[in-house]
Amino acid sequence: MNQSKKTLVVGASEKPYRYANKAIRRLVLFGHEVVPLAPRPGQVEGISFVTGTPRLKGIHTITLYVGPDRQSGLYDYLLSLNPKRIIFNPGTENIAFIKKARKQGIETIENCTLVMLETGTF
Repeated sequence: MNQSKKTLVVGASEKPYRYANKAIRRLVLFGHEVVPLAPRPGQVEGISFVTGTPRLKGIHTITLYVGPDRQSGLYDYLLSLNPKRIIFNPGTENIAFIKKARKQGIETIENCTLVMLETGTF
């Protein structure tokens, strides 16, 4: 098993059919520490969502499940967490955010977290 990567899931949802929910469950299954971020309180797999812009330490990966139109207000906050990488899942690709992240030396990946987990590329 790969080393655990503390992962912030942006756009967490309690709805089982949502990809963010599936990602949280798969990340836990694969042994990663998960921090779900959502606009309102909730939980998945017994992990409570964080809301707002909490100070978080040790975030390795940010995986996005919010569209580009809802990302701009999060740029500064997410970049302030100094992740090693940001995964832009299908539908979340955002060239403006990608440029900002790369400028700060953060790796950007346009891929699907679920596929990356299943193929061992996460």
